[in-house]
Amino acid sequence: MKLKKRTRRNVRIEIIPLIDIMFLLLVFFIYAMLSMSVHRGIAVELPFAKNSLIEKRSYHDISIARSGALFLDTVPVTLKELPAVLAGLKHKDPGVEIRISGDRKSAYEMIVRVMDAVRGAGIRKISLETAWRIGQ
Repeated sequence: MKLKKRTRRNVRIEIIPLIDIMFLLLVFFIYAMLSMSVHRGIAVELPFAKNSLIEKRSYHDISIARSGALFLDTVPVTLKELPAVLAGLKHKDPGVEIRISGDRKSAYEMIVRVMDAVRGAGIRKISLETAWRIGQ
């Protein structure tokens, strides 16, 4: 009986399935990270900025609705009450940071009044929240 000599095939690692798996893992982790972001204010339609910066620090959020209503971390507050509430926050934590989220259709004057109230309470770390859009 004559045996055939087996031809040896070179072993190949298929790259295309590995690329597909890596892409799916990347998408999974991106969505997982986006779902971990915490927004403490109310939902407002933010204006867009080309040079927005994403910061991951602890802060308190003052939201200004389109109607002009104010919210401090989802708690409704008036413009008259805001300085006293912010002074209490400053007393608890001297390094308190405030992020102002104003709806893009809200009055600019209201944003200035809120910033003035925050500065009047002695808080110096203020930032304005904007949306970020790719391709601008």
